[in-house]
Amino acid sequence: MSSSPHPLAGKPATATRLIDVERLVAAYHEVRPDPAVAAQRVSFGTSGHRGTASAGSFNEAHVLAITQAICEHRRQAGIDGPLFLGIDTHALSSPALDSALEVLAANGVEVRCAARGHYTPTPALSHAILRWNRGRDRGLGDGIVITPSHNPPEDGGFKYNPTHGGPADSRVTGWIERRANALLADDLRGVRRLPLVQARAAGTTHEHDFVGPYVDELDALIDFEPIRSAGLRLAVDPLGGAGVQYWPRIAERWRIDLDIVSLEVDPQFAFMSLDWDGRVRMDPSSVPAMQRLLALRDRYDVAFACDTDHDRHGIVARSSGLMPANHYLATMIDYLFSERRQWRRDAAIGKTVVSSALIDRVAARLGRRVHETPVGFKWFVDGLVDGSLGFGGEESAGASFLRRDGLAWSTDKDGIAAALLAAEITARRGRDPGECHAALCAELGASWFERTDARASREQKARLAALTAAQLEVATLAGEPVECVLDRAPGNGAPIGGIKVCAANGWFAVRPSGTEDICKLYAESFRSDQHLRQIITEAQALLDRVMAG
Repeated sequence: MSSSPHPLAGKPATATRLIDVERLVAAYHEVRPDPAVAAQRVSFGTSGHRGTASAGSFNEAHVLAITQAICEHRRQAGIDGPLFLGIDTHALSSPALDSALEVLAANGVEVRCAARGHYTPTPALSHAILRWNRGRDRGLGDGIVITPSHNPPEDGGFKYNPTHGGPADSRVTGWIERRANALLADDLRGVRRLPLVQARAAGTTHEHDFVGPYVDELDALIDFEPIRSAGLRLAVDPLGGAGVQYWPRIAERWRIDLDIVSLEVDPQFAFMSLDWDGRVRMDPSSVPAMQRLLALRDRYDVAFACDTDHDRHGIVARSSGLMPANHYLATMIDYLFSERRQWRRDAAIGKTVVSSALIDRVAARLGRRVHETPVGFKWFVDGLVDGSLGFGGEESAGASFLRRDGLAWSTDKDGIAAALLAAEITARRGRDPGECHAALCAELGASWFERTDARASREQKARLAALTAAQLEVATLAGEPVECVLDRAPGNGAPIGGIKVCAANGWFAVRPSGTEDICKLYAESFRSDQHLRQIITEAQALLDRVMAG
């Protein structure tokens, strides 16, 4: 494993690092994927099917096949209400929307999508599904989000959200994946399709206002009065993503002093600074990628950013800069479970196996149960729907939480909500989230955490995903006895798709990415940075042996 930062990490994107949008879109239509090649088949990872057109992994054929499979799944499941359809600002999202509409209209599906030229954040689509379905037992709606999230500009993504509003579970995505690949193998002969002009004019295709209901109901989730009263100076960088049409409405509707860094939409994302590997990636939790907002840190009480579909957040505190995602997760949990008095007394805290153990310490102090799951927000959906989870969060800067009255707000990750909560925390606590996290550490112990991303082939990723606890012979970790080796999550017993090794004062976990050809090593120490380095060194040596076979 090797993950040395690229020499251009954090530097402005140069022309040689930018995509050719015209060529990319042409490849979407012209490249025909070969279903006999594993890399060119439909594959649902932790968050839908993703790929790039030039590599034959995200093309018109994929979108046609997946959409047809979703139409057939809806019929089998008895879902006959509207399908909410949204896109982000990636270059491939708009042509993929057109392809999906052609199939949905041909199958007679009632579609509700934003006006042309408008974008829909993932949480706004989830909110729309929940809002439509609340109180219904017939005519339920579901949705499709066309986004590869924070992935590089050349990527496209396609995700299905069933009637619960969140990411589909493995049973549903497995069926859709198999059916879509069968359609690909049969040269799309089973796909129903109308010309785009007819699809847009179809009586089943409707324009939908996602912005208004989402923005107007935000006070059910966030307490804006203390934010206004405190006179906070706030800033947001939408990173050229789907929230560009939301933030001005939020500032106006809720009368908060919010500067918007830029409303520019550019499918090349040329305004970004380069990420750790020298690529353009709209990751709001990455210091190299967040240089534009970090340069404004001292001007604001708190600032924030969201990724391209606005399901992830990045929080810039005046006191500490860009907060590591784990730090802010623990801070949110401490605040929410102290302030949201209408939530169920037994509402638990959802976290993934690669999130900070500080969350467990915060939960113990609050007297709340921790529900620890594999990576993937789908594991939190049922708990958010019925209120048994007050919060669900991932180390990768994705989180969602209940409305103030204890009802579900969004069952997918909501970067807008997490960002605005940073302002509420600052106003109510009288200190920014970085200072709140420092206070937690002073009480419960400081931790040092690091996530290392490294290039990995598909074969290496498969070997890593299949790794079991029995295959690892490890007795100590950085000088401490190993307490457990996990290949399944404690909260629900589901396979974690990797491995986690825990000792009293530190742990590491490794898993393949479900969206890119990289593997991820996570490590945390409650002793020191030096202890963390020792954990990482031992973990890498162990993994190198495993990956070598």
